[in-house]
Amino acid sequence: MKLLIITQKVDKNDPVLGFFHQWLLEFAKYCEQLTIICLQKGEYNLPGNVKVLTLGKEYKRTRFQYIKNFYKYTWQERKNYDAVFVHMNPEYVVLGGLCWKWWHKKIVLWYTHKSVNLKLRLATKIVDEILTASQQSFRLPSKKLRVMGHGIDLEQFVPSSTPTALPIILQMGRISETKGQLKVVKIFREVLAKKPKAQLFLVGTVAREQDKQYEKDIYTYIKKYNLSDSVKMFGAVAHTQVPQLLQQCQILVNVSQTGSLDKDVLEAMACNIHPIVTNEAFKNLLPAENFITSFEQLTEKIIFFLNRPTDIKYRSIIANEHNLKVLIPNIIKICAA
Repeated sequence: MKLLIITQKVDKNDPVLGFFHQWLLEFAKYCEQLTIICLQKGEYNLPGNVKVLTLGKEYKRTRFQYIKNFYKYTWQERKNYDAVFVHMNPEYVVLGGLCWKWWHKKIVLWYTHKSVNLKLRLATKIVDEILTASQQSFRLPSKKLRVMGHGIDLEQFVPSSTPTALPIILQMGRISETKGQLKVVKIFREVLAKKPKAQLFLVGTVAREQDKQYEKDIYTYIKKYNLSDSVKMFGAVAHTQVPQLLQQCQILVNVSQTGSLDKDVLEAMACNIHPIVTNEAFKNLLPAENFITSFEQLTEKIIFFLNRPTDIKYRSIIANEHNLKVLIPNIIKICAA
């Protein structure tokens, strides 16, 4: 099998997209040749049957140069791939789809987000197969759709071998009012009244200019109420460091409304950490006790799980339904069919 993968970034240390490096390692095991076209490349460590080609974002190329490089690479490598796997970016299907059809290359799109736009609608008509992690992760009706589960590396994300010394709550994600970090910090003050040794870890950084003031508001609140010893803001954390961070924690709080299976929750479950979620996408994966419908319920729910050992086998759910070692061979079969 010779496969072309189109993705946004190849960088094992990237806080958001670093997980895909592990996907590429798995793909390489099943491919005679793996060619990757990415918008941007950073640090990676891939085997000899993998070629990485960048459109040049790290060199601050223009959008026109991105497109020029895209067509150059897809043409020059056309004899080096039998099928195309596009990860999360339907615009590449729109750009290259007709060429790939003309060259008789199978086109497979992976997409996990509730957002539906014109690019996605066009891509859906062009591709041969659409793959997604859950029924809620793809919001267009299509006979081409296959629900595959997500791909969590269970060799990387493992439970801690020793009990955590402190009750630690973790929230991950970009700093933004929509993510609710300030509300979580305010609620954490109430938790401290009952659990004075508890700590809150906030992992993430500002991605948009308009969110910088929100980040300042969080720092101001922490300082005002003398929470600096209990609330730790880590900023961006390389994906390779996330397992070690998770192993220190008892609870992951995710108040996202993405409508898709947020990867940080699945990774926490692989480490047997209690997730507290608002996201409807997890309704078939987690019991009702792991859900909240409002911030007012969060204090009580955190206390509940801090007092409870991890007796639910979250990890077994991931192993059965969202295992990277199962997902990639299944994707390969679809691409080769």
